[in-house]
Amino acid sequence: MLTVAVLISGAGSNLRALLEAAAHPDFPARVIAVGADREADGLAHAEEFGIPTFTVAYSAFPSREAWGEELAEQLDAWKPDLIVLSGLMRLLPASLVARYAPRIINTHPAYLPEFPGAHGVRDALAAGVDSTGASVIVVDDGVDSGPLLAQERIPVLPGDTESTLHERIKPVERRLLIDVVRRIATGELTL
Repeated sequence: MLTVAVLISGAGSNLRALLEAAAHPDFPARVIAVGADREADGLAHAEEFGIPTFTVAYSAFPSREAWGEELAEQLDAWKPDLIVLSGLMRLLPASLVARYAPRIINTHPAYLPEFPGAHGVRDALAAGVDSTGASVIVVDDGVDSGPLLAQERIPVLPGDTESTLHERIKPVERRLLIDVVRRIATGELTL
């Protein structure tokens, strides 16, 4: 059984979908801990499913490296096989990425390498493209630059706003994330 730690910053909609999938007895992975870089509403999803949580507040540390060292200590306590960044709105320090590589994956609301960074949906709309997408990648020390594990195109519709487009991307992100975790757990996908 693949063990998974999930890191979040916000509401945790992708986390919720992964927790629901992992609750099925035939799903080959289990979420064993959920961490956040701040007080995050999504921690309530973990608590609802009886999953332990921890918070390593970025603001409590003098540097990204110091924050990363504490985050690594928390993760080491759980010894996860896989770390999923699920809306973690913080770049991990290179030392933390190197420590766990390639066992960290992330979702992104764009068809990478198009529109990396924190504002992928906004950037796609600003560029006037007719499609964007959702991607799941292996985290490296760049910004949304790691190897692609799965992605899917999503049309940009006339009148789309950042909110409406993002709401159409989220279900695709969730489906791709769950499928990638399943495929890693079954050995169909090797990191």
